Amino acid sequence: MILQKFLPYNPLEEVPLPGIKPMDLADWLRPDEAFSEQLAYRAELLSNRRDKVLMMHPDAQSAAQELLELVLHHRYGGARDHVIRPDGVSVTLDWQQPLATLGQICQEDFCILERPDGSPEHILTGAVLCFPASWTLGEKFMRPLIGIHDTVDSYDSKMASRVQRLFDGVQVGRPLWRFNALWYHSAELHAPRSVHAPRDQSHGQDAPYLRSEQQVILRLPKCRSVVFSIHTYMVHRDEVMAEWGAKGATL
Repeated sequence: MILQKFLPYNPLEEVPLPGIKPMDLADWLRPDEAFSEQLAYRAELLSNRRDKVLMMHPDAQSAAQELLELVLHHRYGGARDHVIRPDGVSVTLDWQQPLATLGQICQEDFCILERPDGSPEHILTGAVLCFPASWTLGEKFMRPLIGIHDTVDSYDSKMASRVQRLFDGVQVGRPLWRFNALWYHSAELHAPRSVHAPRDQSHGQDAPYLRSEQQVILRLPKCRSVVFSIHTYMVHRDEVMAEWGAKGATL
């Protein structure tokens, strides 16, 4: 199991959907105590299940390279050839495989969403998604936002319009963020589930693990594509309640 002991926000706080807040760009991509273990698992997934966790349309290559450049300037001093990760591991940068490279230097999963001329919504054109929570990249790739969320009961037409406005309005250098949180019986980070599979029964009020995603929306300055990054936390119930139980409602 790969677990964290702390979360940088109160996961028990009740926040009206979609729960979007402004974020200081300096707080984006902060490693935590599970960095080394999560990155080792990501390397395993990228090696053994690459076709399941990484997909990109050829037209998204420039956006993916711009994202890699942004991440390198933000967290790795603008490196061009290689980086030394916070856990001391050296990674050679491959600019022809930008999403795979991102998957080896950050804890976050990254999704690239672009809005082609004439499209009413942003479309998922590329992603490195090692830690899916009850969905599969293959079923969402090249689909619009409403298609990506078609199994989410609360994602109705009103919510879809609100989310699309957020994607249209997010400004360069002014990211937005939200979190989700669910109790799980399993601490497995790589938890894909097809829309055709039985509904996931791995979470519930009595489950021992809290899985929470810090989701960030930001705009790339050059190509103007939108990036959706996901930092996944898995924390034991005892740790969550010790830190936050007296500060917020129980999920």
